[in-house]
Amino acid sequence: MQKAESKKNWSMTSSAFQGVLKWLDEGADSGGEKYLEMRRRLVAFFDRKNCLNADELADETLNRVARRLEEEGKIESETPAKYCYITARFVFMESLRGADKSEVALDEVLYNQPDKSLAEKESSDEKEKMLQCLEECTNNLDEVNRDLIFRYYYGKEREKIESRRTLAQDLRITINALSIRACRIRDKLEDCVKKCVG
Repeated sequence: MQKAESKKNWSMTSSAFQGVLKWLDEGADSGGEKYLEMRRRLVAFFDRKNCLNADELADETLNRVARRLEEEGKIESETPAKYCYITARFVFMESLRGADKSEVALDEVLYNQPDKSLAEKESSDEKEKMLQCLEECTNNLDEVNRDLIFRYYYGKEREKIESRRTLAQDLRITINALSIRACRIRDKLEDCVKKCVG
């Protein structure tokens, strides 16, 4: 129990951070580029899983990798990228177990289909305010980004996948590049809605 508690309270030190940088570089100094690239890839991974806090989960993944490196000195069982993704899957599963049930995915708000448990808890005034703020924030986006975010979240399941594939083709970018763009727009919208709702 004490070991689990100490892991929970662990924070990355300068030496642990340097250890991760060296480990990701695999002997060739990238000046931190490999770390930034891995973090971007992890954010995209969590975004594809529709995590609202993709950045935080990516940071938690890299913190866990750093902690293991600090505790054991090395990780040789997998390549750095593969080990990071294995760790990310565990972080994702834990995030599902501990998810705040009051959080609503942006696509649910966009299409006015909030989670039933949330609908029962919140007053209609609060929901109305949130939807007004979302509409206002969406209208403040430039036309290209507004079109992109609506098309990105259009449909359900298979229809959504096909819609995203078509959108990526229309923009002449990869699906991964599209998810990163959508993530940035969604982050802006979420910040704007939080400020608006207060």
